[in-house]
Parts: sequence; C-alpha cells; structure tokens
Amino acid sequence: MNNPDKRIPENIAPEVLELAARNYANHTQSYSASELVAAGEEVDIPAKFIQQAILDVQAKHKQQQQQQQHLARLRQKLLIAGTGVVAALSVWSIWTYNSISSSYSRVEAAWAQVENQLQRRADLIPNLVNVTQAYAKQEQELVNLLVRSRQTYLQATTPEEKVAATVQVNQAIDRFRDYATVNPQLQSSQLFTNLQYELTGTENRLAVERMRYNQAVQAYNQQIQSFPNVLVANTLGFEKKAFFQATNTNVPIVP
Repeated sequence: MNNPDKRIPENIAPEVLELAARNYANHTQSYSASELVAAGEEVDIPAKFIQQAILDVQAKHKQQQQQQQHLARLRQKLLIAGTGVVAALSVWSIWTYNSISSSYSRVEAAWAQVENQLQRRADLIPNLVNVTQAYAKQEQELVNLLVRSRQTYLQATTPEEKVAATVQVNQAIDRFRDYATVNPQLQSSQLFTNLQYELTGTENRLAVERMRYNQAVQAYNQQIQSFPNVLVANTLGFEKKAFFQATNTNVPIVP
C-alpha cells in the first residue's frame, strides 16, 4: 500500500480480514517446485519425476479448467437458445390465439345474420294469424299453433334453443301452407300472395346465411382441431361449433 496509515472503514474491515486470511492459507498450503523436489529426495524420488509430475498435474488442472469453461459457455448457449424457443412459442401462441379468435368472431357474426332471418321469419307469423282469422275463423287450432311457435322462438335465448324453436316455427308455417292449398278463397287474396312473397324471400335469405354460417363453422372447427393449433385451443377453452342443419328445405314457390 502507498499509505499504510490510511484508515480502513469499519464496515469493510471484516471482509478485508477474511480475504487476507484466505490468501495467507493458500500461500502457506502451496509449495514451490524446489520444495517439492526436496520432499521427493527425502523419499528417494528423482527430481525429474517430480518435475514431470508437476507438469502432468498442471496440464490436468488446465484441461479441467478448460472443460469447465466449455461447459459454462455451453450452458450459456443453451440458456440463450431456450429463451429464444420460449419467446418464439409465446409469439406463436399469441398469433394462433388471435387467429382462432378471429375465426370465432366470424362464426358469431354469421350466426347473428342467421338469427336476423329467423327473427324476420318469426315476425311474419302474426300476419299469418291475421290471414287465417280473416279467411278461416274456424281454424282456431292452426291459429294457436302459429302463436305458440312464435312465442317459443321469442323465449329462446341460446343458439341451441333457437334452432329447436325454429323446428316448431317450420311446422306451424307448413301447416298453414297445407291449409292454404285447400282454401281457394285464401289463395286468391292479395294479403296471402304478399305473405308468400315475404316468406319466400326470407327463406331464401335464411338459406344463404345458413350456408355462410356453416362455412364459417367448418373453417373454425378445422382450425382448432389441426395440430398444433389444438394445443392452444384446448388450453384456452375454444370448443367445436355445431353446424346449423336445415329443418325445412322446402322453399315455397310464389304463384
């Protein structure tokens, strides 16, 4: 030290003493080459074997040190590679989630269009009731069927309930058409003709929207069931969607 009288702060004094003690112990526990040769002579080991042993041990330790350094560099590379893989998986997972979410949104949007046509179809039922009451007052059973089917649809909340309610609506409308075919007076009315046009237009639009919905469902289901997208889909709770099967494929022909 340039200034041996320089004061050492109290907070580092214990650390200084500990390091000095360790250095002193290493010094006192080490040997010079001449000391090792002298020790070897005491047990009749020639100096050249001591020198060779020193070189061999030093080479061994150097090799071990190089191996440790190599392992340390390898661990660092693996850590970097692992971090890169995790980052890549994170980016892929986010991209896959966004892609599946977009497909899910398209399915929801397509179903909303189907619901619009189903609602429009149900809203025509009061007009059917009015026509039936005007031209066939005795057909109270048909009127009740029409009213109940529309009420069932209006009370449905989930897509599954709406599809089930649509079956009743279809049955009621089919029953009305069957009755109309045997009632010439009803067929000749302008109000009935207008209703036929509206029903035909609604069912044609419903068929188109149902097709678009099923196409969106098919694309979505294929996406969440393909590997490796299925890993993200199962983890995040994306479930397979059901197709909307037609319950009435007979589109009326307007006379």
